[in-house]
Amino acid sequence: MIQKIAHIISWIFLPLFIPIYGLIISLYVPSEEKIISNPSLYELPADLKNQLLVLFIIFGVIAPGISFILLYKRQIISTVEMDNRKDRMIPLFIIFTYCIILYFLFFLKAPNNILPIYIYALPLTGAIIALVFLLINFWTKISLHAAGAGIFTGYLYAFFAHQLIIEYRLILIAFVVSGIIMSSRLFLNKHTPLQVYLGWSIAFIIAFVCNFHYPFNLA
Repeated sequence: MIQKIAHIISWIFLPLFIPIYGLIISLYVPSEEKIISNPSLYELPADLKNQLLVLFIIFGVIAPGISFILLYKRQIISTVEMDNRKDRMIPLFIIFTYCIILYFLFFLKAPNNILPIYIYALPLTGAIIALVFLLINFWTKISLHAAGAGIFTGYLYAFFAHQLIIEYRLILIAFVVSGIIMSSRLFLNKHTPLQVYLGWSIAFIIAFVCNFHYPFNLA
């Protein structure tokens, strides 16, 4: 029974899904930026919110997901879950590529930070983490589920740190969800504790730094 629950948790919180959960929270939970010149995600028009969400789902979930299925059907990877460390090289590069494409799409089509900074920072976060994990993958099979949880928590922490009212409850929930995800991966024996905790920590730090300090040349 517990093993079944762990599997369900792993599917609900697939690495491709979790950043989208964070974006949805920041789009629809009432918030107000400390710096007036920064556009607010919550105050964006409903149509624009929907368009942004669709773009993130296409480039962050659907396109990579279809790519992984095609890789599996062509026997380039042995399982869709990519349990083998060698199976993760191409998928991580694919994630990096889609994130970079989405980042430059926003950078070129909406220059000068016309949109809220998180719209640029979140795909950049994904690209950096995918690249870092691609390098680490030569050494160990770092947990992508833990990475997704780290992005989720680091992103929300950075986002609410920029708001007039900090939603500590949501940040606490993010930490609790992270703990549940990591516990599930450990219970299923998918990773060692080092692979799980390292994956979460690296993703959390990168997500927080990218989303809190973007754009990096801002005085």
